[in-house]
Amino acid sequence: MEERVKRLYVSKTMKEKRRKDLEQITSEYGTQLSMNRSIQVEGSFADVKADMAFRRYTYRDMDNVTAQSVILAIAHNINKLHNKIQNDKTGQHLFEWKKTA
Repeated sequence: MEERVKRLYVSKTMKEKRRKDLEQITSEYGTQLSMNRSIQVEGSFADVKADMAFRRYTYRDMDNVTAQSVILAIAHNINKLHNKIQNDKTGQHLFEWKKTA
């Protein structure tokens, strides 16, 4: 039986983009962004699921699902703004920037 050799090629532009992404992610600013994003995003999904009692999309079409997601995001942001106004905390950030080690 003849032996087949398979080769995998990665384009030069893909390698360059991957290198740039790695530099941005591993920089101090990129590390701070990823740390803070991981904290803040989870809370938003939990609020939408628990507080707004959202469990599933009522439409199947991608455009309708996108529209429903946008409406949920707007409603979530309005709720956050309302709570900040009520507690007189406008102009303050929810979380302070964490410093990397």
